[in-house]
Amino acid sequence: KGPEFRNDAHRNSWINSLRIHAFPIIGSRQVAEVDAADIVRILDPIWRTKTETATRIRRRIERVFDYAKSAQLIEGDNPAAWAGNLEYKLPDPAKIRKVRHHRAIPWDRLPAFMTSIRAQGGIASRALEFLILTAARSGEVRGARWAEIDMAERVWTVPDDRTKSGRPHRVPLSPYALEILESLPRIAGTDLVFPSPRALVLSDVGLSKAVKRIDAEATVHGFRSTFKDWARSRTAYADEVSELALAHVNDDRTRAAYARDELLPQRRALMEDWARYCKSDDRVK
Repeated sequence: KGPEFRNDAHRNSWINSLRIHAFPIIGSRQVAEVDAADIVRILDPIWRTKTETATRIRRRIERVFDYAKSAQLIEGDNPAAWAGNLEYKLPDPAKIRKVRHHRAIPWDRLPAFMTSIRAQGGIASRALEFLILTAARSGEVRGARWAEIDMAERVWTVPDDRTKSGRPHRVPLSPYALEILESLPRIAGTDLVFPSPRALVLSDVGLSKAVKRIDAEATVHGFRSTFKDWARSRTAYADEVSELALAHVNDDRTRAAYARDELLPQRRALMEDWARYCKSDDRVK
């Protein structure tokens, strides 16, 4: 399945996670000899302390055994399957996962914050401004490349190897977001939209410093919460529209939306309303 991965880093991450956690326990075993108890032995040491990693490894092991079944190397149930199997042997990850709440600026203070960030110079400030307007994650923005952006269609497509969900995420770009992109210089030797002074990927610290110059308590990730709170409090858009804008695919409604058209027209309208709100402090003044 290696050719499916977008780059070597993603491919290496996939196999290395199995090499570190699964191979020491089942790496030398015939697949037909492995049972659910073996999978529990792999996962249990990290299930409560590194829940995200553990659940990702479980899914990868499950795929390996799905392949083994398709190749008729094993019969019967998949020993790494969750439903009807490991769900009775390990705690529900959703109930034990440690939730980190990122300090967010209240939505009614966001326009004033945007006015302040626009007054700051530097590529990190432009990246932060773009991040807020697109409700994207830090790594997605810092790693953004010009090849991902279709200025004519006004869409930024984040590739699957840089999204948390592992699937491409199309982001409709508001006129405000396009204005930022059009103001940026193209740097020789790199396709990065927001490169560091050395033409490398901008550091997360750079974005954090841009935030803290205005609000010492806020976090970069917290702006996604600000966007969500605004969408719920100030708009009539269906919840799955803002969920898809955040690249959340957590329930049947958002999965169904992905199966259709990702609600791109509705999300475009939402993001343009969001951009107008972000600029509303200028109009007040």
